[in-house]
Amino acid sequence: MPEAVSVLAPRATAETPPLPRRLTVWLLLGVLALVPAVAGGFWTYSVGVCMANAVAVLSVGFLLRYGGEVSIGHSFFLAFGAYCTAIVERELGLSVGIGLPVAAAAGAVLGIVFAWPSRALSGIYLAIATMALALSVPELILQLGPIAGGYEGLYVARPLIPGVSVDLQRYYLPLVVLALVVLLLARFRRSRQGLVLLTARDHPRAAEAFGFSRGYARLAAFAISASIASTAGALLAFAASTVSPNSFTLSTAIYLLVGTVVSFGSLGLAGALAGGAFITLVPQLFAAWGDWVPIIYGAALLAVVTLGHRPAEVLAALRARLGGGRRDA
Repeated sequence: MPEAVSVLAPRATAETPPLPRRLTVWLLLGVLALVPAVAGGFWTYSVGVCMANAVAVLSVGFLLRYGGEVSIGHSFFLAFGAYCTAIVERELGLSVGIGLPVAAAAGAVLGIVFAWPSRALSGIYLAIATMALALSVPELILQLGPIAGGYEGLYVARPLIPGVSVDLQRYYLPLVVLALVVLLLARFRRSRQGLVLLTARDHPRAAEAFGFSRGYARLAAFAISASIASTAGALLAFAASTVSPNSFTLSTAIYLLVGTVVSFGSLGLAGALAGGAFITLVPQLFAAWGDWVPIIYGAALLAVVTLGHRPAEVLAALRARLGGGRRDA
């Protein structure tokens, strides 16, 4: 697809983040790096979990942006990454330093395994298919029996770096991985592969003329998205120090999806943190709302899955309007 890429390449170069925006990102990272020094243990823990959830939001946003599809089942890949890390530690005695890349690689394979038979589905049909994944998570975990720890779950206690405060490691590892994921996604957006996926999403016939089918693009988008989600699961297991079936229910999947809407589908640091903060803090704030909680999130879920054939474009248009006409992510 060299000709199509060459036509799109100048546009990609023009989307390079301007200096003020990059300075804002570095400033935000600096503020996050200082949180353990100025905040108490509760906020250090909460922000650490928030950053892990921010990576999960990026996984859903990536599928929305490059696949043009909505997933209600990413809690499945989140749980897979979390339990993968916990089981690697318990069975092999290895830390999250090994469990994290294992979860990321295995998550990509698992994403392809799911996406291949569902490659003909799109829109609300794919959303319902992914919802089946989310519904199956707790039961699948319980069926694993002692391997997954049953209802009690598993603990993740082994430090990444021996001799360094575990609490600080539980905070700074999600921060470092979040920064790396944001950086890699920014580079991917300007890469040939990223342009291919966007072309296949928006102009499938043109992409097929150059040898790249929409089916291939969707498989690639789902694999990368699932890998990021599994990475987020591994981070959550380490940041929270425990995993259990109750942490990966359908509600978790809905929180992820609505958190992506809160971030306006952004693949940047600020947007991801906004979505991560929503997932981490809003459940606590809404705890007193009782029966209204399912109604609120049911309405939000309905709004997301009915955004239309191009949900990513709808979010981009809304973000551009709120940002004074700027349409970049």
